[in-house]
Amino acid sequence: MTPEEFNTKSGVSRETQERLRLYADLLVKWQARINLVGPDTLPDLWSRHFLDSAQLLPLIPASARRVVDLGSGAGFPGLVLAVMGAPDVHLVESDSRKCAFLREVARVTATPVTLHNKRIEQVPGLGADVVTARALAPLAKLLDWAEPHLAPGGCCLFLKGRGAEDELTATAKEWNITPRRVSSVTDPAGLVLQIEEVRRGRAEP
Repeated sequence: MTPEEFNTKSGVSRETQERLRLYADLLVKWQARINLVGPDTLPDLWSRHFLDSAQLLPLIPASARRVVDLGSGAGFPGLVLAVMGAPDVHLVESDSRKCAFLREVARVTATPVTLHNKRIEQVPGLGADVVTARALAPLAKLLDWAEPHLAPGGCCLFLKGRGAEDELTATAKEWNITPRRVSSVTDPAGLVLQIEEVRRGRAEP
């Protein structure tokens, strides 16, 4: 996918297009020094990372006032969503080198974000309306991490691959959740899990 094809699919403004191009350029530059993404994904950066992240934006409720991205890594999906206009985005990342990259992208693209350079478990509850994560951990673990940060009525948006259904089955042993499955626009076998109710305890049979 080219940047132009990304722009067509995502419908972003010209200003946002330019900011995302700056982001992509910085990622390629920094990738030579630290491992931000899988090297084999660089040729398809715009689809594998940028569009994959951008597909969450329409799923964020219009009433949302804060988004928390767990294990942000190179900023997917959290920093992409912030560049595209998601409100009050908090990025949680324990790797100091990756945090330095996130800080530089936010500076160069003039994107306001709050960066937490800590392990997820060490961050006090952030009262998020939306918690996001991508390629981070199995669903049950994601819910363990996300639940303390969710505001009442908040939801989770998790990008998942072909094992999503197995993870949902395993999660039912510990969590009572109401998931909505949204087909991924970048991976025919992938899903976005939109979880609008997160409650500890075994689901009712």
